[in-house]
Amino acid sequence: MGKALGPTGEFFRRRDEWRKHPMLTNQFRHATPGLRIAVVAFGIYVAGEIAYNKIYAPSHTSPCSH
Repeated sequence: MGKALGPTGEFFRRRDEWRKHPMLTNQFRHATPGLRIAVVAFGIYVAGEIAYNKIYAPSHTSPCSH
């Protein structure tokens, strides 16, 4: 495989194992479990509203009574 780490390398490898602990990785994804679906749903809503406003926009050629 690779060359042996030796006592110093082994010492630091064991000290760095906490960085790979599951509680410390992917914290943002686990902290906001519904954020992804909420962003997608909001994007669909905004796109639908823009399309609706373009299709059913009032015509600007009708005279106003002001």
